[in-house]
Amino acid sequence: MKKLGKGLGIVLAVAAVVVVFSSMVVTYPDEYKLVKQFGEIVKVIEEPGVSFKIPFVQDTASVPKQLQLYDIPKSDVITKDKKSMIADAFVLWKVSDPVLFTRHLNGQVAQAQSRISATVFSSMKSVISNMDQAEIIENRDGKLALDISGNIGNSLDSYGIEVIAVETKSLDMPDDNKQAVYERMISERNNIAASYTAEGKSSAQKIINDTSKEVSVMKSEAAAEAEKIKAEGEAMYMQILSQAYNDEGKADFYEFVRSLDAARASLTGGNNTLILDKSSPLAQVFYGYE
Repeated sequence: MKKLGKGLGIVLAVAAVVVVFSSMVVTYPDEYKLVKQFGEIVKVIEEPGVSFKIPFVQDTASVPKQLQLYDIPKSDVITKDKKSMIADAFVLWKVSDPVLFTRHLNGQVAQAQSRISATVFSSMKSVISNMDQAEIIENRDGKLALDISGNIGNSLDSYGIEVIAVETKSLDMPDDNKQAVYERMISERNNIAASYTAEGKSSAQKIINDTSKEVSVMKSEAAAEAEKIKAEGEAMYMQILSQAYNDEGKADFYEFVRSLDAARASLTGGNNTLILDKSSPLAQVFYGYE
């Protein structure tokens, strides 16, 4: 009887341990824990730690909580100007509602990726089909990704999925027409550069013409001012002469000085002799001072 009682005690202890462990639910920081009863979700545990469920009646399932990165397969897209391009992108996403995620996608990341791939490709195709190739190339580092994400909107909310961002790793032309596109782009840039150069030369010539005109006007004004000053000087000179001739004493002296200046001017080189006729005005001046 003692052995039987001891064995029963061991069995009960083991059963108690099994019950305790089967009732424990351990939730990690990077997951949601779903508690199910007869296949229906009755509880969602979001905080990490240890909790409990009804043993043998309820079971649990894990759904990822952390940010997910999905590399979308490369795909061909057609631009507005009917050019083919190869898009290579990735998506950052997470589970926003573990209940919807489990009901519609069976809690499987692979099924979520398949749904995300189809939705993102559809959005990418719609956005790119409304843009020219040149516009896509210019905006692929910023605006394009925002437009694709905005076009997705909340279309995946019903699956318990939130798309954080869609980024394009590369958006390139097929190899068979890449060189032709590069050559066309180079030609367009050369045309733009030539246009800028022509505009620069035109502006430079205008500046030169305006400057030359200003210099010409300044020279003309300076010449006019010089002529004015010269005329004023001559008028003053004539006024002085007039004043000198109006005074008999000054007039005789001035006439004498001018006669001397004229005589000195005639004595050039080695000639020191001045011969004057008595009737000449100059001789009359000298005779007048005898």
